[in-house]
Amino acid sequence: MQLSGNCRPFDPVTPGVEGHNPNMSLLFTPYTLTPPRGMLSLPNRIVVAPMCQYQAIDGLAQDWHLAHWTTLLNSGAGLMIIEATAVTPEGRITPHCLGLWDDATANALGDYLTRARRLAPPVPVCIQLAHAGRKASSEVPWRGGQLIRPENGGWRPLGPSALPHLPDEPPPQEMSLADIEHVRQAFVEAARRAQALGIDAIELHAAHGYLLHQFLSPLANQRQDAYGGDFAGRTRLLMEVFEQVRAVFDGAVGVRLSGTDWVEGGWDEAQSIALAKALRAAKADFVHVSSAGVSPLQKIPLGPLYQVPLARAVRAGSGLTTMAVGLITEPQEAESVLQQGDADLVALARAFLYKPRWGWEAAAALKADVQASPQYWRCTPREAGPIFRDARMGMR
Repeated sequence: MQLSGNCRPFDPVTPGVEGHNPNMSLLFTPYTLTPPRGMLSLPNRIVVAPMCQYQAIDGLAQDWHLAHWTTLLNSGAGLMIIEATAVTPEGRITPHCLGLWDDATANALGDYLTRARRLAPPVPVCIQLAHAGRKASSEVPWRGGQLIRPENGGWRPLGPSALPHLPDEPPPQEMSLADIEHVRQAFVEAARRAQALGIDAIELHAAHGYLLHQFLSPLANQRQDAYGGDFAGRTRLLMEVFEQVRAVFDGAVGVRLSGTDWVEGGWDEAQSIALAKALRAAKADFVHVSSAGVSPLQKIPLGPLYQVPLARAVRAGSGLTTMAVGLITEPQEAESVLQQGDADLVALARAFLYKPRWGWEAAAALKADVQASPQYWRCTPREAGPIFRDARMGMR
């Protein structure tokens, strides 16, 4: 079964859908995204969410990325999203973040990605294009993640307003209109490079307190010009970036969105629904619903599937293909998200680091099958059953 990339607002993907076998796992049914030019078919509904690795040197991919991507492409997922990839050097979260801002960074990323794809089944690849805004110039998490000041080897971050992320940090440089134009064009040029590298989809990072999210949230954006103030002003930059990236990239284009800031007076579910409607009208292919990240005052109700209600609300309110993410760790949890019509795709991140073959385990648990390199076809224990698609030899 293949469903189009834009679902109807109140048409949950449930066993009642025409042509669906009620005994078949929805998690392992295909899904098709239909950008204006071309089509992107996913072999199943499992997505590897982007995860920063902090292993680049001057934005250049390294051997770590080859090993990491090869593992994720052999995980059984139907789509892999490459980590937040900066569109400018000053847009990196840390000095060790991946980049796609010039020929050197494009060549390094392309070389390692091409080699990883040769060592794995044909899994579509998405890249998350990002700018960290006022959360840039930070240490890596295992060194505390704090702001690195210019005198200590960092740089002064940019932001929509001169408001620091943490009270004890110096404020970022408020972006001029020329700065905004520079960043917008950097996203477009990175999208051109992604297309030249044969990447199948782009996710624009407008979540977790990074630059595009900072413009969305009144907690970070207190501008008085056309890029601040009301909903239209605060969403203007994201919509401009999206429309210009959509114009130059032939594959699928979507947005990672924080469904709420979890802070009173901040970005919220209602605004997320309104933005998703606008993105659908602008030919977006999907929205990936996460939450939080823009304020240290956030009160997050952590628990299994805690962000799924946000995905459900955005999907129901906008009709845009929706990815759910956030503490979804068990196969039956992922399956239930789809069975209940909460989302169209289910994304996992750290679960794939802890269990690199999570997709295989889910296929065994849900009596389904996945793609895998033939070298692995003989590995399954008897109780797992025949989970590898197109395995013609070596199955027990």
